[in-house]
Amino acid sequence: MSRYLCIHGHFYQPPRENPWLEEIEQQDSAYPYHDWNERISAECYAPNAAARLLDGEQRIVRIVNNYERISFNFGPTLLSWMATHDQDTYQAILEADEASRLRFGGHGSAIAQVYNHMILPLASPRDKRTQVRWGIADFRRRFRREPEGMWLAETAADLPSLEALAAEGILFTILAPRQCKAIRKLGEAAWVDVSGGRVDPSRPYRIMLPSGRSITVFFYDGPVSQGVAFEGLLHRGENFAYRLLNAFSDERQGPQLAHIATDGETYGHHHRGGEMALAYALAYLEEKKLAELTNYGYHLERFPPSFEAQIFEPSSWSCAHGVERWRSDCGCRTGGLPGWTQAWRGPLREALDWLRDELARRFEERGARLLCDPWAARDDYVEVLLDRSPATLDAFLARHRTRPLQPAERVACLKLLEIQRCALLMYTSCGWFFDELSGIEPVQILQYAGRAVQLCEEVSGDDLEPDLLRLLERARSNIPEHRDGRNIYEKMVRPAQVTLGKVAAHYAMTSLFEHFTETSRVYAYEVHRKAQHRLEAGSATVVLGEVEVHACLTGERASFSYGVIHVGDHNPRCGVAEQVGNHDALANSLERHAAAADLPAIFRDLDRNFGALGYSLQDLFRDEQRRLLAMLLGPTINQTERIFLDSYERHRPLLRFLGERKLPLPVPFQALATVALNAHLREVLSRPDLDEHRLRALLAEARCTGATLDIPTLERAAREALHRQVEQLQQQPSDLSALERLEAVARAARGLPFPVNLRVAQDAVHELAEQHLPGYRSRLDEPASLAWLRSFEGLADALGVRV
Repeated sequence: MSRYLCIHGHFYQPPRENPWLEEIEQQDSAYPYHDWNERISAECYAPNAAARLLDGEQRIVRIVNNYERISFNFGPTLLSWMATHDQDTYQAILEADEASRLRFGGHGSAIAQVYNHMILPLASPRDKRTQVRWGIADFRRRFRREPEGMWLAETAADLPSLEALAAEGILFTILAPRQCKAIRKLGEAAWVDVSGGRVDPSRPYRIMLPSGRSITVFFYDGPVSQGVAFEGLLHRGENFAYRLLNAFSDERQGPQLAHIATDGETYGHHHRGGEMALAYALAYLEEKKLAELTNYGYHLERFPPSFEAQIFEPSSWSCAHGVERWRSDCGCRTGGLPGWTQAWRGPLREALDWLRDELARRFEERGARLLCDPWAARDDYVEVLLDRSPATLDAFLARHRTRPLQPAERVACLKLLEIQRCALLMYTSCGWFFDELSGIEPVQILQYAGRAVQLCEEVSGDDLEPDLLRLLERARSNIPEHRDGRNIYEKMVRPAQVTLGKVAAHYAMTSLFEHFTETSRVYAYEVHRKAQHRLEAGSATVVLGEVEVHACLTGERASFSYGVIHVGDHNPRCGVAEQVGNHDALANSLERHAAAADLPAIFRDLDRNFGALGYSLQDLFRDEQRRLLAMLLGPTINQTERIFLDSYERHRPLLRFLGERKLPLPVPFQALATVALNAHLREVLSRPDLDEHRLRALLAEARCTGATLDIPTLERAAREALHRQVEQLQQQPSDLSALERLEAVARAARGLPFPVNLRVAQDAVHELAEQHLPGYRSRLDEPASLAWLRSFEGLADALGVRV
């Protein structure tokens, strides 16, 4: 066969972690999910690891791992998140690469990516090298092999960037067709102009580099890729397959490679069900033997380049003006309101370039006292990022230190390296990609800048923030209330900053509501409890304690005393001090006042020892703030909901009367129906045994009264009900009652007036079919086996799985 097909997915999310906590805090715009990583993983990454192939009746006939049959790259920072927060999908990706090596002549389908999606043509030479080395090291650790190819952020390329790849042994990369300037057959002198995307994408091209090295480039098929990403090709798998076939030409001689490249999120997140269209197209083309699936490494081994190419410098796939999208108001944008500009992009980059250079100078000066070669140590620091165990850190320092380091020197050394990590992360491309300076992506990179500035002051005593803010004033927001970069930094970066004292305050306020062990993890910190006294003073609670806070990333430690009081409202008050004169004397005094329920005396003691009680609920880290607020408000919410429920029950006949006659409900009655019926539906869906009759009756009542359903909350409740029944069935797969309960919940979920994600239940039934159906079918003469099979078939039908 001379027709080969390769589909590449670029799977990537920008790093979203709070730089002080090393965890992603709740992002309301991703509701009902915790954050955008979790949401996109549920909509895209996980579905592609278990993509459905359907029959003509829309029943699942097969579940396949798409990653096994495509080429793909995952951003290292995304995989780092996934390894902790979505381990099943993470493992499926690694296993897919192993399976692809068996399929494609020993060549894995995964390729590496520059570490945090920095635009390499705009990066300093040192940053180019580190981005490539960190990306390779991350790939090597996860996939347990050397990468053959590497994805460049936004396919942004110039010759120095390609040199950086080739210098580290990368064999190929993937670029857009419009990035190709000219080509010629190897050995010929004349170049042929192919500008405007006219390059033939069906073959690989060699690019000769100034150093004498070379690298292979695959220019993907632009029109088909465009159709997949933006023109609805994924609405039907058949259409997708036919469009891929049209990429081949009978006029070409020799082997042809039809290949496309898009954001991996196209398959499921941007286009719902896109992963199924992908699975169908691949299965159809392969089973009909219309093309042979391949990946870039395998194709390159079999068909080395016979042409060489020149590229436009710099250029990229998402900016028609080279790489101006990441440094100027070039006109490339994603939307925004009329009159908006992206004139902020240039000043933002200039501010960060200034900060990068200031940080680099201090890193060299101070790092040289502690590290043999500071920049070599930075390149190697990725090993610590991949494994922050004490053994790895000790081995790293032993390789790079100039001499044995004192504890304070060790902390300073790690802070210098963390400064450099933040200085790289603040160049993540998404910070410039979108339309508004106050968006979550620019704020994220400004937070990395803020963390670097804070650490720099701690290490060197130099406060770079005032000069940085003056530069950020030139970056003007499109939204008047945000004004400029300085204002955005002060409103959105400073409040996120964390000190060891703030960690102690967070621990203190949280300890009012939960019990901590002697040593507790608080995000990127460890808190060791030295002493704690908990006192009740009437309706108030007082906690006095001493802790040592340890920053896990830098090794810094500090001890604090704290006093916190909660008088029963929604807002505890807390004070933190590095030292309290006589802790035991204060504890005794507070104990006497608490016994007398003398709150004024308690407040005087706390104020005298801690100054103003300056920390409150608003100073808690966001997720814990939300959790504690829900806990504090829970009784009030339940009481209010009870009032609505009682009132609804009293007026229920009247509401039904109005609804049945299509008469408009007064607004207060609409609110009653909405609150009451959503509460009843949540309660029904949360019960161990689902009452289908009551569920149907409540839904009918909601339709009759025009109640607005809280679809995200109810969908999650239905999904969780399914998951509970799935877990019971997995524990006892031979239990007929477990089969019947899951079938009942599945039918109820499919009967809801909104779609419910059935994926987990479908996967479980598919797995049960593979594991248990053959055994039961071999015992059809046994009544118990026949009963199980009938019940299982009913469950599979309820979930849309063909047995």
